[in-house]
Amino acid sequence: MSKIKVTQVKSSIDRSERQKATLIALGLKKISQSAEHEATPQILGMISKVAHLVKTEK
Repeated sequence: MSKIKVTQVKSSIDRSERQKATLIALGLKKISQSAEHEATPQILGMISKVAHLVKTEK
């Protein structure tokens, strides 16, 4: 599978608890923090739920 790099670009302040938990599950706690993951359907689903808060690169 291919790798995908996820970078948080917006704050999680004033977001739902579910979105905050998704960011933490992706390994993101601060703005401009990045994490690399395998492009599995589970990870892609998590990214789609917080797409307005993150930037992705292949």
